[in-house]
Amino acid sequence: MDSGTNAERDAILAALRPVVEGVAATFGPVCEVVLHDYRNPEKSVVAVAGSVTGRAAGGAMSEIGLRVLARGDEAADELNYITRTRDGTLVKSSTMVLRDSTGAVFGALCVNVDVSAVTQVHGLLGALAGLGTAPAELPTTTFGNDIDSVVDALVDAHQSRQRGSWAELGRAERVELFGGLDTRGVFAVRGAVEQVAARLGISRASAYNYLSRARAAHDTSTGGPA
Repeated sequence: MDSGTNAERDAILAALRPVVEGVAATFGPVCEVVLHDYRNPEKSVVAVAGSVTGRAAGGAMSEIGLRVLARGDEAADELNYITRTRDGTLVKSSTMVLRDSTGAVFGALCVNVDVSAVTQVHGLLGALAGLGTAPAELPTTTFGNDIDSVVDALVDAHQSRQRGSWAELGRAERVELFGGLDTRGVFAVRGAVEQVAARLGISRASAYNYLSRARAAHDTSTGGPA
């Protein structure tokens, strides 16, 4: 990447820093705005205002950021989605990707709003009105300043969905696990293969082998690499 492209991206991030503060100030303490630079996934947070997910400048991207990173330049804005933090806080979020003049994705501006209190009031009013609809099950998302904790959470979630320990999984299930992690951007992080291997209790060579098989299976199913 040439210095001109990096300078352009730096200028875009610098221009958005006041926006981060302004949006958070407008919506008050229930709002958090985070500015990400995906050129450094392990420390992607370059600016943050508010404290909904506990992010801090210099912190890592979340599971959502990893997913955007995995999609590369095909990534699109994700607006008004609801998720749940690991401590149970309900968060309404929007993730808007940042592109340079060539159309390449290099970061994101994220807005997170704590809607826990609103949801509780909505549930209370529904109960008073006799509306007994059960709340929808929401996905749990790991937000953290440490990329290792995000990767570990994704590995644990995939193992839980497989309903078995690594030793209990068949070859196809193991390949599927690595494929799922890959599509969520886990292996875009430096040292992630080694971390996943340690988490699963397997060798680094085995992890690379399963990742290679997963990518080969994906290329076959999609008719080849894009």
